[in-house]
Amino acid sequence: MKRMGENGYVKQSFVQDTETLRLSSVNELKELRSILFETLDENKPRLVICAGTACHASGSNGIIRIVKKYILEKRLADKVALRITGCHGFCEMGPFILTEPQQAFYVQVGLGDVPRIVEALLSDKYVEDLLYRDPATGEKYYSRDDIPFFKHQQRSILGLNEKIDPIRIYDYIAQGGYSVLEEVFSKQNADWIVQQVKRSGLRGRGGAGFPTGLKWEMLAKQSGDQGKFLVCNADEGDPGAYMDRSVLEGNPHSIIEGMIIGAYGTRATEGIVYVRNEYPLAVKHLKIALKQAQELGLLGDNILGTGFSFDIKIVIGAGAFVCGEETALIRSIEGKSGEPRQRPPFPVQKGVDGKPTVINNVETWANIPLIFKSGADKFATVGTENNTGTKIFSLVGKIKNTGLVEVPMGITVKEIVYDIGGGASGKAELKAVQTGGPSGGCIPANMFDVSVDYESLAEVGSIMGSGGMIVMDENTCMVDIARYFMNFLKNESCGKCFACRKGTQRMYEILDDISNGKGTLEHLDLLKELAEVVKDTTMCGLGQTASNPVLSTLRYFTDEYIEHIEKKHCPAGVCKALITYSINENCVGCQACIRVCPEGAITGEKKQRHVIDAAKCIKCGACRSVCKVEAVDVV
Repeated sequence: MKRMGENGYVKQSFVQDTETLRLSSVNELKELRSILFETLDENKPRLVICAGTACHASGSNGIIRIVKKYILEKRLADKVALRITGCHGFCEMGPFILTEPQQAFYVQVGLGDVPRIVEALLSDKYVEDLLYRDPATGEKYYSRDDIPFFKHQQRSILGLNEKIDPIRIYDYIAQGGYSVLEEVFSKQNADWIVQQVKRSGLRGRGGAGFPTGLKWEMLAKQSGDQGKFLVCNADEGDPGAYMDRSVLEGNPHSIIEGMIIGAYGTRATEGIVYVRNEYPLAVKHLKIALKQAQELGLLGDNILGTGFSFDIKIVIGAGAFVCGEETALIRSIEGKSGEPRQRPPFPVQKGVDGKPTVINNVETWANIPLIFKSGADKFATVGTENNTGTKIFSLVGKIKNTGLVEVPMGITVKEIVYDIGGGASGKAELKAVQTGGPSGGCIPANMFDVSVDYESLAEVGSIMGSGGMIVMDENTCMVDIARYFMNFLKNESCGKCFACRKGTQRMYEILDDISNGKGTLEHLDLLKELAEVVKDTTMCGLGQTASNPVLSTLRYFTDEYIEHIEKKHCPAGVCKALITYSINENCVGCQACIRVCPEGAITGEKKQRHVIDAAKCIKCGACRSVCKVEAVDVV
């Protein structure tokens, strides 16, 4: 790599050959940013296309190819630009195109729509039929930021995704990326860095909410003779959660910058990003970002000529849920079976390879540059006194607007579900929200005014977790929900603790009996007692929170359990052993149900009422899902 001098040498070499550019001082980083900023043209018409995993699945790659082809064929490269980005959050609307500077948001775009969108942008017009419309009111939105899904968010982290191409480091630098290093390195005061993080009030976004600055302070006090580790936990294992994946895919440099700041403040020497193998796009973008940062002189030996050295490597995990727990994650990094160990010693005392280690998750690291850009005091004004900053949630389930949402800590569940999520997706009323993933609790609809912060959620029997938020309506059986998550947790238990290994298994068996009409009222007392024992006696966070789905549903939905036991009836029509499918007089004989029935259990002529053979019916619900006239009853 060519070593760059100051006073114009960066500009000369940047113009001649960017691939040989290596920065050797903080001033050269400033000069590079100045050059990049000069090249920005915010007023140039631009198409912004999400290529995150969700939009990729809905066909965004095809849209990108057509856009590139159209621009080349029409020779429009000097008139319109294209930016390929990570996730914007409104995943169900993909593939979509955001136009700049218009801010028009075109949803569920088809390949044939591209020419119309390009020409409309160049003439400062709109493609009216592709603009987002409110599904309830039909209102059309000409600006993305006016759409309720976006309007009620505070997108401190996710907002940068739309501004950069994740595999282009210069995009990140031009948007102020790595600018914090200029201040951090110039002060040459590690203690000041740690104190700023403490002052910000940032708490770890991985689940427990431990104060980040306090954890860093403990690491800084450890002897560095043997070296110290910083670890980014990207082992996001909650079903339906994809916050960390999307940040890694869309803005990997924010994590790298956060880890460099953390390393300088704690004098850590090595960094590790532990990411699961199921995240191929995140791994790809992270590898590219690390290589770019190393080549530019932002990672490795003697970073920016400061004498400080720090590098980051990737460790691929096999996808075990228990490896989200710190000590299990450390064992997995070391190439051992992912099992928790007793503490103390804590990881900050003895972690990876026996060296002092601090572990924070992706979202926590992404918050670090924001603290120093805005200032710790200003960062602390967002959220509440003991829960500062924003939090990203994966909003999924029986709700109109699904996707990633970023909101200030302390917002209510009701605001997220109704103002951002748009309320129930169907005719059924909302029933509950589960926060915190499989080991979180279920919050009933009459308690949606609860604040989303660590203490408030704990008081109602749930947890923050990494940020999963599953919305359920009246067609959801709470016994079945508890059974589903207990099945997941018993399968993911490492088995080291007897209480967790056998306790989760036995809780699942009791719930399965109740779902199948074999439960007794004595089972409820046993289930509660067993859940409390597991909570109090297990070793790691997985076991200690595994009882939450059971305890919260028993607490708020006792009547539903009793109805399963005494009346052998599932009010939601979900538990197969307790329901029977039949066809009512609404049937118009369209035969849609006949075509989807996997067992051939439905018969009937066209335009005549059909009949379900109860002996053949496996109660899969396929007939009910395709019936447009509500002719399928669940009794």
